[in-house]
Amino acid sequence: MKTQASMLQIRNRRVVELAAKRAAARRTTKTSAVLSALENELARIEGEKSLAERLKPLQERIAKWPSTGLKADKAFFDDLSGEE
Repeated sequence: MKTQASMLQIRNRRVVELAAKRAAARRTTKTSAVLSALENELARIEGEKSLAERLKPLQERIAKWPSTGLKADKAFFDDLSGEE
């Protein structure tokens, strides 16, 4: 099965320069440089942990602390900040 290529025009001079620089560094084409950069960025994004996943170890660590029995209300926080 033969696939048909789609055209992508990049009109941003900086993007073209970066693609050319990346291609020269890897001794490849600008197309290959852009493809590799896009694949790497997508892999990085897909590999990122969600905020909930990143916070879970912290939440578990805090949950292990013993309860003080103190009530954390407005007066408590006002006292911490020196307000009356």
